[in-house]
Amino acid sequence: MEKEDPRNRMTVFDMVSKFEGGSSRTDEDQRKLAKPRALMPPGARLEAPRPADPEHWPQREQDRETPQRKHGENSRGPRHSPLPARKECEPPGSTEPPGASKDFTWKKMHSFRKRHSTQRLIRREVKSTLEGPEEEEEETVKEEKKETVEEKLFKIAKELLDTEKAYVSRLHLLDQVFYAELLKEARLCSSFPEDIVKQIFSNISSVFQFHQQFFLPELQRRMDDWGSNPRIGDILQKVAPFLKMYGQYVCCFDRAMDLITTWMEKSPRFEEIVLDIQKREACGNLTLQHHMLEPVQRVPRYEMLLKDYLKKLPPGSLDRADSEKALEIIFEAAKHSNAAIADMEHLEKLWEVYEMLGMEEEMVDPSNKLIKEGPILKISFRSASRKERHIFLFNNMLLYCVPKFSLVGVRFFIRTRLDMDGMQVKDLNDVEFPHAFLVSGKLRTLELQARSQEEMQSWIQACQQAIDQNEKKTESFKAATSSLAQDLQQVSVERQELGKRAPQLIRDKLVSMCMRCKEPFNAFIRRRHHCRACGYVVCWKCSDYKAALEYDENRQNRVCFECSSILEGQTGTRDREDKKRGILEKEAAEVSGRSLMCSFLQVLEKNGRVGSRGWFVIPRDEPMILYMYAAPQDVKAQSTIPLLGYQVKELLPGDNRCAFQLTQSKQTLSFLAESEEQRERWAEIINQVANGENQWSLDV
Repeated sequence: MEKEDPRNRMTVFDMVSKFEGGSSRTDEDQRKLAKPRALMPPGARLEAPRPADPEHWPQREQDRETPQRKHGENSRGPRHSPLPARKECEPPGSTEPPGASKDFTWKKMHSFRKRHSTQRLIRREVKSTLEGPEEEEEETVKEEKKETVEEKLFKIAKELLDTEKAYVSRLHLLDQVFYAELLKEARLCSSFPEDIVKQIFSNISSVFQFHQQFFLPELQRRMDDWGSNPRIGDILQKVAPFLKMYGQYVCCFDRAMDLITTWMEKSPRFEEIVLDIQKREACGNLTLQHHMLEPVQRVPRYEMLLKDYLKKLPPGSLDRADSEKALEIIFEAAKHSNAAIADMEHLEKLWEVYEMLGMEEEMVDPSNKLIKEGPILKISFRSASRKERHIFLFNNMLLYCVPKFSLVGVRFFIRTRLDMDGMQVKDLNDVEFPHAFLVSGKLRTLELQARSQEEMQSWIQACQQAIDQNEKKTESFKAATSSLAQDLQQVSVERQELGKRAPQLIRDKLVSMCMRCKEPFNAFIRRRHHCRACGYVVCWKCSDYKAALEYDENRQNRVCFECSSILEGQTGTRDREDKKRGILEKEAAEVSGRSLMCSFLQVLEKNGRVGSRGWFVIPRDEPMILYMYAAPQDVKAQSTIPLLGYQVKELLPGDNRCAFQLTQSKQTLSFLAESEEQRERWAEIINQVANGENQWSLDV
């Protein structure tokens, strides 16, 4: 789960839709639906008098007796009279004269007239339904055209005042009736906790006082004085900053709904008070929950009315600047409410993660922010294999987890926790493992691999931002003044923190010799070991030392002779070795980090057979020399090739497109690159270097 996309967050409108559970009809719609349509044309009269004998009446399909309906009953209920009541929907002429029930011709004529009349009425109803609203809409448009701009602005301001009066009445009901009576019962009789009542109504008292004592009176005075001062932008600009108080109410709304439902079932007295108030005329047959929804909807309502007001406001109006400023502040207040909802959702997400981790790590804290989470591959430094893992990145820590099987959903086991304090992250630029990056903490270092370059960059960016934010909070972040000072500081930090933080363990396959004595490894006599202080791969002779490491709770660990000397206070070992280094004794990783070109190449023998594979580097500070290493992390090169005078031979039609040759007089060296693009890059660099061009400005 990544950081989550901002488009997926709940807003005030989502909360309203969630609460209402879909569209609902207004009271006017209900009255329209409840009112039966009169299908009988006006002025229609019956052609024949009602016969005295009901046996001669023509029976309609719904009046016939069925097995499920007893004689004398219809769909409207039991009849109290043997004579059926005349219904409005019977067309004229449906009554049969006495003695005509046996006349077949009359029945056919009556059936035709009845069907034809009904069809005419249906067509008339359909036509009025389809054409009526359109005609009404056209008339409305014509009326709007007749309205002046001043009338339109007054109409919007009047709507704002009317809705504000109704809203204040609803706030009075919530604060002075529901809240007051429930709080009084809780204090006097202790039928339910007083704290529960306060949690339900949150800061509704502050909202009510603001609208009743300040906003509504200001709006009323302005509307009374509209003739001389027709504007509302200045008032809205004045009151808009106070709308941020809605953030607290909106944030607590979902919790309030749950508490109402719970205590309506749990406390009979609580339910009795709420139901009693809901029966009063002031409630309008609506529940407490419906009334509490209105403050959630109010700020978006202000925003909508003000946008409509601005659309109709002339460009040069004196009220435009105030109205635009008010709209900006109201928009910020709406964002503030949405941010409160986001905080509420964030805590819910933290709880979900807490359950996924088996409640092992205490993280349900408002200060903890989940930044990013998702699957990742862990690279093993021993076998270079990859394993499925899952990491959770927070603002103050990174949790490295192992998936485990569970019958109740996805669950994880926390393997390592890396605190943000002291954490480092970087791109490994690994040829063998593309999209790999390193996360280093004080206690452990992890080599991780993403599924794509974009995903890797996303993880690195998220981790680095979290690290930077943490450093700013602790006031320990200092920008480097120059690259030289940064390099010197890095060496100093490495020595100072030796043994205090977990090192990056060099993978076994990246070295072919001991990184201290430079002797080659083999499977029987000289095996690979890791120094637990610096992470180097060393032989048994160079790692036959023990030292207490602070990051491992001062337990004794295997270390190399140089780290042992540094930890014991002898710091000159590396400096003395640097003075004795020969031309081949340059670490591959160090040279590759500041190179013009570096990659794996296959050496081709004279007969065309593929020879050994090596790591080749052209250093930036020694561009005329090509270094060949057995592995990218070797501390000593196997050989060097001076490039002066060499030329890259052009490919023949039958040659391998990834191969290239270096020729000098009678000497030829053949190499095989991993791709055609890499081959072109090598040829370009070598030609420029061999010809003495400005190789230091090359873009590598």
